[in-house]
Amino acid sequence: MIPGFIIAWLTFPGIIVHETAHLFFCQLFGLAILDVSYFRPVMRGPSGYVIHEPTDRFGPTFFIACGPFLVNSLFCFLICFSIFLPIRFFGVDHWLFWPIGWLGLSIGMHAFPSNQDAYNLWGHAKKQMSSGNILAVLVFPIVFLVYIGNLLSMLWADLFYAVFIGLVLPELMTKWIFN
Repeated sequence: MIPGFIIAWLTFPGIIVHETAHLFFCQLFGLAILDVSYFRPVMRGPSGYVIHEPTDRFGPTFFIACGPFLVNSLFCFLICFSIFLPIRFFGVDHWLFWPIGWLGLSIGMHAFPSNQDAYNLWGHAKKQMSSGNILAVLVFPIVFLVYIGNLLSMLWADLFYAVFIGLVLPELMTKWIFN
């Protein structure tokens, strides 16, 4: 088993994009940013974080918590797709495709929201449920999936997810489009 801080060092662009996504959604919803660390190479604790002012609004909480999933997944797909096309359709192979592929997959590996993100989302969903927000019910399965995904990361679920988004999905899409 490879310690988490080594994985963090090997996939640091994904951590930076993950935290930048949190920051983006905080700014999008007008929340004050109190502190940001895009990458902390530490043995314990988070590899990065964004601390922002609290909000009682459910929408911002949802997008701040789940935004990195959307952003990291999209960047993983786009970056990997950019090297997939020349390889698959034109037989072009270049040494630069390896670091570009690493960049895409490292970003995809950090798409899962953290357990802290899930915890924050869970707390807001419970409050919203008590005030009658039916959409908050949809968050509970998402939070469950986040915890399971993070637990399965010990078995490389985050890598398998990145490979699916970055390598398998482009293959499936091109087969669907061109067949």
